[in-house]
Amino acid sequence: MAFARTFGAALVAGAVAALVGCAAKAPIPLAENFELTVQPKVRSAGHWDLLSRDVVAQTLGSLERLGMPPATPLYVSAPPNASTFDLAFRDFLITELVQSGAAVMQAPGNALDVSYHTQVVRHNSDRPHFIPGQFTMLAGGLMAAYGLRHEHIDAQLLAGLGLTSAADYAASINSGGPTHTEMVLTTTVTRGGQFLVRKTDVYYLENADTPLFMRPSYRNINMKVVAQ
Repeated sequence: MAFARTFGAALVAGAVAALVGCAAKAPIPLAENFELTVQPKVRSAGHWDLLSRDVVAQTLGSLERLGMPPATPLYVSAPPNASTFDLAFRDFLITELVQSGAAVMQAPGNALDVSYHTQVVRHNSDRPHFIPGQFTMLAGGLMAAYGLRHEHIDAQLLAGLGLTSAADYAASINSGGPTHTEMVLTTTVTRGGQFLVRKTDVYYLENADTPLFMRPSYRNINMKVVAQ
């Protein structure tokens, strides 16, 4: 019996070692998810305005950190063969810069050049709509609300604010979920061929809105191919 137990234990240990050895020698890298991130979805012209506000705030902040005086002249150039979004985004940028007190010029001259570039990215893989911890948050919210019924009003208000945040997070499903289409938006400030400021962000786009972000020539080519 002792021999059988010893032999069995050795057999199990050998099997575990073999499994560990196999796991440590995968033929290709194993796949894993990135850490949880969120990505805004652009769904209206009003959102384009919000994008411009973020770009202007960060651009002016970066120029200030570089020691540029507030009166430094800027010129916002439109990309060649501009899309519907490109034309509107330039107007939003100029308006936001002027309202922020920046000196925006109508011609390049000696001004710093503020330019932007968009790239539409289309994915063919599935886009799973995942809201982590949704049921846990809802259950936790119910338990927290139940436990707060005897607390002071200040504690109830603070906890209620936390519950509201959890509810908003869970309600992200109202965004319509991730799409197959994304936009890479890069804003650059240059002087004499030198990069001074550069900012790149990624946003989801509704698939049906893609033509608004595509350059006319590329959009026409796609339409001709589809028509054929």
